[in-house]
This record gives sequence, C-alpha cells and structure tokens, in this order.
Amino acid sequence: MDLMKLINPDVCCVPLQSAERAGIIRELVAHLGSIGKVDDVDAITEIVWEREMQRTTGIGEGLAVPHGRCPKLKKLVLAMGIPSQPVDFQSYDRKPVEFVVLVLSPADAITDHVQVLGAVSRLMGDRGFRKQAIAADSAETLSGLFLESLSKL
Repeated sequence: MDLMKLINPDVCCVPLQSAERAGIIRELVAHLGSIGKVDDVDAITEIVWEREMQRTTGIGEGLAVPHGRCPKLKKLVLAMGIPSQPVDFQSYDRKPVEFVVLVLSPADAITDHVQVLGAVSRLMGDRGFRKQAIAADSAETLSGLFLESLSKL
C-alpha cells in the first residue's frame, strides 16, 4: 500500500472542531463524505465507533488512530486532523489526543489496513515529526509534512 497516494490537503482537517472523541470520528468521516471518498457517513461512523468501543484507538503520546473495515468501501481511504483543543480519547497513557488519523478500508483489505496503521504509527512515533504534525497550521502544511517524510522512507 502506497501511503503517499492517500495523502493530500483534501483529506486533512486543520483544525477539527469537535471537543470529544465521538464527534472527532464523526467529523472526519463526514469530511470524507463531503469530498466524495465515502458514501454512507452514518453507517461508516457507526462501524468506527463500534471498533472504538471495543478498545480505544488513543495509542498514546497525543495520537489516536480510529479505524474500521467497511464492507461497502471499494478502496482504502484516510483522513487526518488536528483538534482545536486536546481531546480525551481514553488513551492508555492518559494523555489527551492532539492528532487523529482515521483509516477506513474495505472488509477484505486486511493487509493494506494493517500496513497503513503501521506506517502511520512509525511516522508518528518520531517525536520530532509528531511535534511538527501537531503544530501544522493548515491542511497544505500537514499533507506536505507527511509526503516529505514518506518520500524519505
């Protein structure tokens, strides 16, 4: 899976408006709907929320990666955003979330799904990169930062 093909300013939300995790998830899915990347915003939001209720996707260090496998999707999509204020995602380290990457994939795209989650985690695991991403002031800046870093991998 080529993560670079999934990232552009259109999939970046800077800032996200919601102040709670269900709202953040809904906002990101709705954004993907508004740009024609997904069709059934309500059904997809429910899939992602059900996954979130099984175990938090707040993975620590200010990052959350909500995700879901959606039967009606034809290809993997993602959206990312920076909340206007830190959000409680019930992360394992108890730190509020300052950066969110939503990953949605077709139900049968298990390998691609796992590869994208791993690539995002590796990038965001770099403290310097994470700080830059959280500080991005526009969708263009955020997508450019990701694309630049991915091109070096």
